[in-house]
Amino acid sequence: MTESYIHDQNLTAELVLDANATLGEGAIWHPTEKRLYWIDIEAAELHLYDPATDKDTLFHTGERPGTVVPVKGGGVLLATQNSIRKLDTETGELTLVAKPLHDPQLRFNDGKVDPSGRFWVGTMAYDVQKGAAALYRMDIDKSFHQVLDKVTISNGLVWSADKKTMYYVDSPTLTVQAFDYNDASGAISNGRVTVRIPEAVGGSPDGMAIDTEGKLWIALWGAAAVIRCEPGTGEVLQRVEVPALHVTSVAFGGENLDVLYITSAREGMSPEQLETYPKSGGLFAVKPGVRGVPAEFYAGDI
Repeated sequence: MTESYIHDQNLTAELVLDANATLGEGAIWHPTEKRLYWIDIEAAELHLYDPATDKDTLFHTGERPGTVVPVKGGGVLLATQNSIRKLDTETGELTLVAKPLHDPQLRFNDGKVDPSGRFWVGTMAYDVQKGAAALYRMDIDKSFHQVLDKVTISNGLVWSADKKTMYYVDSPTLTVQAFDYNDASGAISNGRVTVRIPEAVGGSPDGMAIDTEGKLWIALWGAAAVIRCEPGTGEVLQRVEVPALHVTSVAFGGENLDVLYITSAREGMSPEQLETYPKSGGLFAVKPGVRGVPAEFYAGDI
């Protein structure tokens, strides 16, 4: 990563792992292991990328994973199709935690852990039926709660540093919503649009991260880019060009949380598009000149 990128308004991400993923997703930096966790949904794989050694360790998840989050007691939680499972990253052993989805037309998609250690995860229909999906919250006692309905493609989730706002992406709306967030109960209210993806930018919002300045970093499916936005005004402050058309998720990592890792997908691309973006499905990184915040651990006993 060259230092010259740091203060540029428009940056270009560099390929760090030529993963050739069908649907790379779910990037999250493990705060203590210092590794980037990411998934290939369609290949049913969990990847652990160590930038210090450039080694990428692979686990088969059996079912399509929608997201991955670290667990306080060790290991990770995976939302896989209709289930929540714990994976032991030493042995690869999978343990069923909950099976809350009963509609075979739906699967789990993106998710994150909130500031109090609850696991939030959304769904989508395989045929992307409008309004068929939802957003759920799994509390630390493993109880499952539907928080939003009439969602289409549930995606990025982040919380503000003061623990008063949750930001959320339902991709086809081409917006980021803000909700008042009650950290004590996990309740959300007063949903409103805080960012609209400008037509000139293109693409649809997918995964999302937040930096220490409270700005949102949004992966754009179909636009070969990540944008940094000011919540509230929606102003685009920075753009990262990515040598992959379908950009799917973002996570701050590295020793100082100053590297933005970016996943991508090859799914849904024509031969001509793949020729134009041959690195699609790769893992990319850039130093954007700001730092992210550490990922939260699921705090339940599992």
